[in-house]
Amino acid sequence: MNYELLIGLRYVRARRRAAGRNSFISFISMVSMLGIALGVAALIVVLSVMNGFQRELRTRILGVAAHAQVVAYEGDLQNWQEAAKIAAAYPGVKAVAPFVQQQGMLSLGESVRGTLVRGVLPDAEDRVADFAKNMKAGKLTDLKPGEFGIILGAELAKAMGVMPGEKVTLIAPTGLVTPAAILPRLKQFTVVGVFEVGMYEYDVGLALIHMQDAQTLYRMGEGVSGVRLALNDLYAAPAVARGLLSKLDPSIGVSDWTRSHANFFRAVQIEKNVMFIILSLIVAVAAFNIVSTLVMAVQDKQADIAILRTLGASPKSIMTIFVIQGAIMGLIGLGIGVTGGVLLALNVGVVVPAIEHAFGVQFLAKDVYFISELPSQLLWSDVITITVLAFSVTLFATLYPSWRAARTNPAEALRYE
Repeated sequence: MNYELLIGLRYVRARRRAAGRNSFISFISMVSMLGIALGVAALIVVLSVMNGFQRELRTRILGVAAHAQVVAYEGDLQNWQEAAKIAAAYPGVKAVAPFVQQQGMLSLGESVRGTLVRGVLPDAEDRVADFAKNMKAGKLTDLKPGEFGIILGAELAKAMGVMPGEKVTLIAPTGLVTPAAILPRLKQFTVVGVFEVGMYEYDVGLALIHMQDAQTLYRMGEGVSGVRLALNDLYAAPAVARGLLSKLDPSIGVSDWTRSHANFFRAVQIEKNVMFIILSLIVAVAAFNIVSTLVMAVQDKQADIAILRTLGASPKSIMTIFVIQGAIMGLIGLGIGVTGGVLLALNVGVVVPAIEHAFGVQFLAKDVYFISELPSQLLWSDVITITVLAFSVTLFATLYPSWRAARTNPAEALRYE
């Protein structure tokens, strides 16, 4: 072990127990290391939670919405079978499903709720969406043509106070024109199931019926609103949409999830970047506490520095000693922070519910936030980035005090010893 490293380690350990400036410097060193640990742990946990939100938003939105969809530029899509056939044969497309999507109003007694009505073919829909695995009651295949069954979101069913087997009235906005007035189209539907995808927007505002029943109710004939596509790689959606557009009739358009739901993912990404910058300042403040620690250490070690210089130590060696002292402090703080941050990020799903239960609070209310649970996804690339950033800032913070130490004049330092 070279003497610079040996002395740097000795200064970090602060083996002298005497009260006074040396013990105070040791206390400041410990505070600096804990500050770095806290900042690094906070960064890892927050970025993991942001990653979890991105994953959950993507999974839940695309579990109900489509990776891409084929729609007519104007009106309904009439020749949808041909469009579906072309889309199904396109490379990267895993499954296709036609759908009818219209606004409606559900009525039961005095309870009235507006909803988005989606007409589906159960077998085809099961291949492009995740309703089947999110059913709380009934099955998607319980929707049969001509039987006018309906499946409601869990929050919608709860708000209306309706149970499977009960009947609700669906009111279509397109009515019958008579000489007296425009009469709304009404139809009684039997609730055959309840789904819960875990995203409040869909659980409170979506109802599923059979596509044939939807065509009958909304007087669409054989037309549909569009064809939903499930892709093998959801990130290839823009490329698939562009390629598929050239294969279809000019009156037909193709949209993908990166355009229809871009605001959700863009907002989360912006929040993640902003939180990274803000929390990086905590690491920077803690790292620059090392500056004050080393400045005081240099003042305290004036005699030691002078003796080392008289024994032949070069200014570079003196500078190296204090860089090593600061770097070791940073590494200790980094080690504690990374370990604590990784452990907490991996156990957010256990820690947060325990805190909510202990204090009787709920951090994410269902009726306010899209996701009511705090998700977490630890990415080692984030951990490496945070570690490199924090260590780089720590090393930068050691340069000025170390340079001051290297400029110490031995004669001046020993004059009053």
